[in-house]
Amino acid sequence: MKLKFYCVFTFLFSLFSFHVQAQQPLKVAVFAPIYTDSAFDGSNYKLGNNSLPKAILPGLEFYNGVMLAVDSLKAEGKSVEVLFYDSKGSESIYTIIRKPEFENIAMIIACFNNRNDVNPLADIALHRNIPIISATFPNDGGVTNNPFFVLINTALKTHIEEIHKYVQRNNSTNNIVYVKRKGTLEDMLFSIFWASNKKTASLPLKFKTIELNDNFTAENLNSQLDSIQQNLVICGSLNETFGINVVKSISSNKNYAATVVGMPTWDGLKELDKSDCNGVTLVYTTSYNFPRNSPIITNISQAYKNKFFARPSDMVLKGYESMYHFTSLLLAHPTDVINHLSDKAFKITNDFIIEPQTSATDSSKINYLENKKIYLIKKLNGMYK
Repeated sequence: MKLKFYCVFTFLFSLFSFHVQAQQPLKVAVFAPIYTDSAFDGSNYKLGNNSLPKAILPGLEFYNGVMLAVDSLKAEGKSVEVLFYDSKGSESIYTIIRKPEFENIAMIIACFNNRNDVNPLADIALHRNIPIISATFPNDGGVTNNPFFVLINTALKTHIEEIHKYVQRNNSTNNIVYVKRKGTLEDMLFSIFWASNKKTASLPLKFKTIELNDNFTAENLNSQLDSIQQNLVICGSLNETFGINVVKSISSNKNYAATVVGMPTWDGLKELDKSDCNGVTLVYTTSYNFPRNSPIITNISQAYKNKFFARPSDMVLKGYESMYHFTSLLLAHPTDVINHLSDKAFKITNDFIIEPQTSATDSSKINYLENKKIYLIKKLNGMYK
């Protein structure tokens, strides 16, 4: 554990600004939340030797994936200068973007964990007409009228619309129950699903709606199910505990054959793989698909294991793909990369379909660019189907 810990932070502070190759290369700025000031007193780590705070891990893993991608770019002889910034360090984003070194940036790659961090970087990208790749946070941060803001982790609206299409294609004759949790966000999710049902070109779905609080019992939900007919339950909440309890409730009564469709927050939710969730087919959406048995993911995993003695998380893989894929596209199309973001020339495992999302009141205005490719994941008893 100490060896792994030492390697992570030695690597972290070994190179914050670096050249893959010289000769005035293009500049790429990378932002991720690592909270270095809360963890370090100067160069001394101050939080103990045996663990890393949970808040640090996602940004650190994203950074490590970026660095693995830099190794790949270097091995291919590609020329690019990468500047890395801790978005949760002592310097604000506003201070960073005013630095001389930030001049002539050709692209920004960002791992957000707070919507308040989105607009400063989106604004500077728009001002300089350069793409900003938002790799991880599924929220546009209120960005509007900005054709250079690229949302890779698809917006919730697109996920809900895809869920509606999936149910309509595959389960329209089932006993469909939409389970709604009390809350403003849940009201929004339901309104998107309802609107999708109203505007569909096919026959609208016939479904029942039940609203439950956090303390609901299995009987509250199971009373809506049919013991004879196949049941399709849609969990209309991003709250992970609520979703887990929905699956547990249905799993507890084996008389009901049911598929439960969940939110993108279910991706990587280990509690759903436990025995008290067995016997229920789970379906959820995700913007990223990293098949662990694919040759390229196997190679990345081995490189990560060699360096950090651990298996890479999805955040590592997102960092790698964001850095390698979009930087390679930038180098191939330095003057108009914004028009080539859907190209598959440097694909890792994901197909990105980047499309403009226009204003609801003025179709001539592009609010941002969004990845419209959604993957549907099906699992049963902890196994991918």
